[in-house]
Amino acid sequence: MFFDTWYDILRMIVVGTVAYAGLVVLLRASGKRTLAKMNAFDLVVTIAFGSTFASALLSSDITVVEALSAFALLCGLQYGVAVLSVRSHWFRNLIKSEPTLLFYRGNFLEPAIRTQRVTKEEVFAAMRSAGAASPADVDAVVLETDGSFSVVAGSKGSNVEILKYVQGVETIG
Repeated sequence: MFFDTWYDILRMIVVGTVAYAGLVVLLRASGKRTLAKMNAFDLVVTIAFGSTFASALLSSDITVVEALSAFALLCGLQYGVAVLSVRSHWFRNLIKSEPTLLFYRGNFLEPAIRTQRVTKEEVFAAMRSAGAASPADVDAVVLETDGSFSVVAGSKGSNVEILKYVQGVETIG
C-alpha cells in the first residue's frame, strides 16, 4: 500500500524526466500558440497534455515513446487547428466563439447575460478585479472566447473601438 518496489520509483523518475524534457522540447518547437488559451480546443489540448503526462508517469503500460508520440500528436493537431483557423473563415467559425458584450456604459445587456449563463454578480466581480470603484467607471465588460472577462474603462464620450469584433455591439447602436 505505501511501497511496492524501488523499480517502480526508479521507473517513475526516469519516465518523468524523459517525458518532461520531451514535452518541453515539443512545446518550444511548436510555438507559443500550442498552450495559448484562446478557445475551447486550446483548453482541451492543455488538459490532454496533463492527462497524458500523468498516465505516462503512473502507468507502467505506457512507454516513454508512446507518451512522446502522444505529445507530438497533440502538438501537431493543435498546430493544424491553428493554421486552419487562420486560413479558413469557415473553420475559424466552426471552432471559435465570439466574445460577447455583457455590460455597456451602465447597462447590463440582459439577453447576452442570459444566453451566456453569467450572473450580474460575476460581472460586478470582474469590474472589482479590474479596479473599478463603480459601474460608472466602466465602459464595457466582455465575456471573452476563453471564458474570462475583459473590463474596458477610460473612453468616456467616445466610441469604444476595441469592441469592434464583439458580439452584441450592434445592439447598443
